[in-house]
Amino acid sequence: MGSFERYLSLWIALAMVAGIALGIVAPWLVNGIAAAEVASVNLVVAVLIWAMVYPMMVGVDPASLSGVFKQPKGLAITLVVNWLIKPFTMAALGVLFFEVVFADLIAPEDAQQYIAGLILLGAAPCTAMVFVWSQLTRGDESYTLLQVSVNDVVMVFAFAPIVAFLLGVTDIVVPWQTLVLSVLLFVALPLAAGLFTRMRLGDETRIAAFQTAVKPWSIVGLIATVVILFGLQGQVILDRPVVIAMIAVPILLQSYGIFALAYAAAYALKVPHRIAAPCALIGTSNFFELAVAVAISLFGLNSGAALATVVGVLVEVPVMLSLVAFANRTKSRFT
Repeated sequence: MGSFERYLSLWIALAMVAGIALGIVAPWLVNGIAAAEVASVNLVVAVLIWAMVYPMMVGVDPASLSGVFKQPKGLAITLVVNWLIKPFTMAALGVLFFEVVFADLIAPEDAQQYIAGLILLGAAPCTAMVFVWSQLTRGDESYTLLQVSVNDVVMVFAFAPIVAFLLGVTDIVVPWQTLVLSVLLFVALPLAAGLFTRMRLGDETRIAAFQTAVKPWSIVGLIATVVILFGLQGQVILDRPVVIAMIAVPILLQSYGIFALAYAAAYALKVPHRIAAPCALIGTSNFFELAVAVAISLFGLNSGAALATVVGVLVEVPVMLSLVAFANRTKSRFT
């Protein structure tokens, strides 16, 4: 890793501070960025995430896609963790903290809203940012693409029923525009651009050199995204720091717990690290665009549920960076 990447956690911390400061000093700029939105997907953030995802997509070799099915263990772990474990453990942690641990500190109606937001986060596995985390752990590009693609297909059928069951409601309306647009922006278009670039470059030496050249811009995109996200929510952080801290507790426990479960399962099943690391990180990360959109449509823009999904956005990057660092340090333990 270069010196810039080595201190990525420091740059992210500074980006958080800069984002909050930007939201206070230049609210007009933040409001302008927030207004650039289609189907609950912020287009400025989408461009930056696209820039992060594209370098990894250049590494996707079409010839190797047929071979990824010969290693089904990583995909099986991803599906089991994402759809049979994660939504239910998130709901259980929400109930534990907001109906038991923090019960005396929060009004019951607010507690139910926060639990609802946590459930929405837990039922929406990551689509876009996982490509960044996979790249930082030198994951298998083709296999990561397969895992994300299968997850997206399952999400179409499983998200609404799981959320409806856990929330105890029957009128869940999936924002299909958000789901389709996110998959198009964060998976389909970067993949097409990556395959086209790969075809133009020709041989593996030139492809590797190109990836090395554009990779720093992926990190710059990540830092810029953090500045914008924290700028958009800076006032909320300053106005309700205690509530945000309480919401963050179950999210943190869920994130580290899910990663530990998936990573340990991959280790026990002798899954190669290039597959094991992205496999565990997919289950840990969240599709926050979808979670936020559903929270707003069900409970309103200023609801506790919407706030809980936003806290998920704020917590995700620091948590995922710490897990990326752990995965990189433990790489030698895998076969």
